[in-house]
Amino acid sequence: MTFSLFDHDAPHGEASRLVAFSSNRLDRRSEHRKESELGEALNDPATRYFAITQGRLAMRINGSAPEGLLAADEVAAMQPHHEDAVLIGWDATDAPRIAIPVRMAPDDLPEPFKAIDTRSVYRQALMDEETLGAYALGASLVSWALANRFCGACGGPMTPQSGGYRRRCGACDHVVFPRTDPVAIMLTIDETGDRCLLGRSPHFPPGMYSCLAGFIEPGETMEDAVRRETLEESGITVGRVRYHASQPWPMPHSLMIGVYAEAKSLDIVPDTAELEDCRWFDRSETEAMLANALGEDKASAPPPGAIAHRLMRDWLDWGLQNSRES
Repeated sequence: MTFSLFDHDAPHGEASRLVAFSSNRLDRRSEHRKESELGEALNDPATRYFAITQGRLAMRINGSAPEGLLAADEVAAMQPHHEDAVLIGWDATDAPRIAIPVRMAPDDLPEPFKAIDTRSVYRQALMDEETLGAYALGASLVSWALANRFCGACGGPMTPQSGGYRRRCGACDHVVFPRTDPVAIMLTIDETGDRCLLGRSPHFPPGMYSCLAGFIEPGETMEDAVRRETLEESGITVGRVRYHASQPWPMPHSLMIGVYAEAKSLDIVPDTAELEDCRWFDRSETEAMLANALGEDKASAPPPGAIAHRLMRDWLDWGLQNSRES
């Protein structure tokens, strides 16, 4: 039998395609942009906009189908920041898509518009997956643009270039590019006991447990970040680390890197400053938590679409698949 480097035994195809915010299909053309294209897109009647107010998406709510992509005349009433607009790409019909911050506060939006936070947009499935992915791109870029209105080197004003994909200081010529913060998120597995390690943060909804996670620090591999964060938060030593999936997380601009980690010790010593609780869960307990992912009255997992949910689900399905094959 011919072996391919890309063969795997996962219970499905590419796991990253099964998480929220991962289905953006816009043509970014980020390496082939003319400086005139943002202005042209702002004047194109086919352009549709993600209007963002204080980190929330302005959506038209006038029936059973909320709409997050707005026309220019709708955005004009919200006092848009054209100078911080970002041309995020073009759809399959070559219509431009722009993410733009607006000055109007969330509570001041006129009817039928309502400002909805990003987490609620995805949890309530207010947009289809492809539009949600495009919004993830736009929300991240707008957050970055607003945080870089002035130069970090000399304090001068920054102006957008390449449709907002980079910003340049007019005083010292310093250039900045969009930021992505890598986060390791890991499901640590006790293979002998057939259990997974989950923790509960104080800010979680009541009863919810999730995978441990932490930012990857400068000068650190992803694998070593997994080992460090797991040891710091739970006292568990990790051996092997296996990559499984990634997820854009536009709150504000992270990339979640999901892995499985091999437990080399079993006695939990939780960091009580980070976690309310941390413990091992067997397969039946994990299955019950996933079934109650949107519940409130008992232990639950993160909702479908979250990469933690994907890691937990695939660990269970992998075991089921392997038991059938054996």
